Amino acid sequence: MVFLPSSIVNSFTNPFIFAQNYALSVVKKRSMIRSSNISLEEFDYPLPENKIAQFPLEQRDTSKLLIWKNGLLSQDIFSEIDQYLPEKCILVFNDTKVIRARLLFSKITGAIIEIFCLEPIFPVKELQAALSQRGSSTWECLIGNVKKWRSGRVEKMIQFEGSTYSLSAEKKENLGDGCFSVEFTWQPETLTFGEILKLAGLVPLPPYISRAADENDTSSYQTIYAKQEGSVAAPTAGLHFTEPLLEKLSKRSILFSNVTLHVGLGTFRPVSSPDILQHQMHEEKIYINQDTLEKILKNPLKSIIAVGTTSVRTLESLYWIGVKLIVEGTIAFPTVNQWDPYNPKYNTGIPLKDALDRILSIFKGEKINYFSGVTKIMIIPGYEFKVIEGMITNFHLPKSTLLMLIAAFTGNSWKTAYEYALKNDFRFLSYGDACLFIKTKKC
Repeated sequence: MVFLPSSIVNSFTNPFIFAQNYALSVVKKRSMIRSSNISLEEFDYPLPENKIAQFPLEQRDTSKLLIWKNGLLSQDIFSEIDQYLPEKCILVFNDTKVIRARLLFSKITGAIIEIFCLEPIFPVKELQAALSQRGSSTWECLIGNVKKWRSGRVEKMIQFEGSTYSLSAEKKENLGDGCFSVEFTWQPETLTFGEILKLAGLVPLPPYISRAADENDTSSYQTIYAKQEGSVAAPTAGLHFTEPLLEKLSKRSILFSNVTLHVGLGTFRPVSSPDILQHQMHEEKIYINQDTLEKILKNPLKSIIAVGTTSVRTLESLYWIGVKLIVEGTIAFPTVNQWDPYNPKYNTGIPLKDALDRILSIFKGEKINYFSGVTKIMIIPGYEFKVIEGMITNFHLPKSTLLMLIAAFTGNSWKTAYEYALKNDFRFLSYGDACLFIKTKKC
């Protein structure tokens, strides 16, 4: 029997028919994925609290590096990663920039209300335009201590360089999954919302870092190449890079390219269903410039190494967007849905070059600098990687979609790698150590 949340069942006039259709949709998903029975428990491992890094290292590139090369394990320090990368490969970075998305308000009662801004709703949904709004803006937010905030506005005064600014927030609609729409207003109205966040917001450290953010996090929880504002979490694999290391890599004729995926909480949201095929991925915005696309197309024999799972998801999503453009002829807005890569309609073996050439034709036809889209891609065992031959990444939470992505790339040997890391005192999660997972096909 399929048990459904009452909130879902009550929204349909015939719950029996809905349950029947729901069951059929799960069966259809299974038919599109080679592994017909993927349990969440397969992606669990013991993670002691003392293995979770609470602070970054003073020198970014002195972190440990676990190397997984075609299943063989070794270790070094991150500053020596050039010794393990394929010669003249292309490193693809996610140049998103973390915004100060956490806001704390004090009620008259003394209760602290924490508001975590996720994505804009009104009057515009486009991120950069929303950060440029003046006077008011409505966002989808997570709210901490929401039981203490039943109605009304919460306000705070901001002191900066001798001036006083005011910011107020009003909780509006319950959007589900712990999220609410929140309307922000501020004075003076000449300030943008992005400026308000810089003045009043806090660095959005993840919840497993059990301390308050401090001023050092402003720089340490940001990659040195961050440019495009919009993430509520850092693409943490990139935190290990330093300017001297980039120079060292460049001297080895390793090419650099950027993509942008604005990291939302959906990437890290826990998988709550025992059957991972019932998990719903949240959408994230992706951007790619023509230079990156042309580097990949002009260097077909060079290995593509993604820096971070966000870069993996962006690059792989680009392939599927190109495929959908070929198959559909045209699409209203470039979107990769959660199960598109497993759908026989699209999974027809279209070459990478053809898919990326289709996107490149849009650059040339419309004379644009950036191509944008949305991805909900969920990469799990059974997925065939179309673009990358390797990735640099940190260690991920048990039972997370990011760990499933690693398992899709390495098979079950991710377990051996993680066991090795735990036994050899590697530091885990956002401020922790790094991994290089690589399959040598062309080198």
